[in-house]
Amino acid sequence: MDIERRIDDEQAARWNGPGGHAWVDAQAVLDEVLRPFEDLLVEAVAAEHAEHVLDVGCGSGGTTVAVARRLGPAGRCVGVDISEPMITAARARAEREGTPVSFIRADAQEHVFEPAAFDLVISRFGVMFFNDPVRAFANLRRAARDGAGLRFVAWRSPEENPFMTTAERAAAPILPNLPARRSDGPGQFGLADSDRVRRILEESGWSGIDIRPIDVTCTLPERELVGYFTRLGPVGQVLPDADEQTRAKVVETVRAAFEPYVRGSEVRFTAACWTVGAKAKLS
Repeated sequence: MDIERRIDDEQAARWNGPGGHAWVDAQAVLDEVLRPFEDLLVEAVAAEHAEHVLDVGCGSGGTTVAVARRLGPAGRCVGVDISEPMITAARARAEREGTPVSFIRADAQEHVFEPAAFDLVISRFGVMFFNDPVRAFANLRRAARDGAGLRFVAWRSPEENPFMTTAERAAAPILPNLPARRSDGPGQFGLADSDRVRRILEESGWSGIDIRPIDVTCTLPERELVGYFTRLGPVGQVLPDADEQTRAKVVETVRAAFEPYVRGSEVRFTAACWTVGAKAKLS
């Protein structure tokens, strides 16, 4: 099996297994934590005067549904994600809210979209997981009309986002089997290098590339903190297999490591990200 296929299989297994279910379970909490980025993308839809929007890596559909509300009945918003649990949750959300939106369970790197169907492609932390980013963004370019916009948010480096690695750093002495993060590979920090992002987009048919750093204050209720780090991220991947004594030690150690971020009933941290914009090159 070649390495690209193995990575594809790993991503599919993660997001269709415990990882995807954990995100669904934490959907309400994560939507609030990431609300500033949802608002940013909804504003981008308005600024672009877009009518047909594709949301890539849409997860449980929070941003997709918010965009669909902004577009109104004359617009069209489609969300795509590799995770069956999250797409199922997204469809249920849209149905509950009565919002006209459609979802596709597929790998956006490979899926054959209707050609030139969208005038804006967006993503809230959903485009860092492609094993072949050039191929993926070229596929998204084919789904976009000439001159269509691209707007997405991605994390900057782990060094600039210490909150995001607090759990694994604190737990590492107790959980030696924590999965290692890949530099420039699929994962949370896969697009941390802005020069690499620019090269990817240029090679995949996008122009007018605009990459800007943003630092956004995010909040999490303190009562949700333990659930957050025990279900999500590298610690969340391996903790379910730990014995009860090890699990208790991890929870105690990691919770103490997060103390600098706790402000009363809230956990506050700065999310260091890129906001990326581009235009689909003319065919």
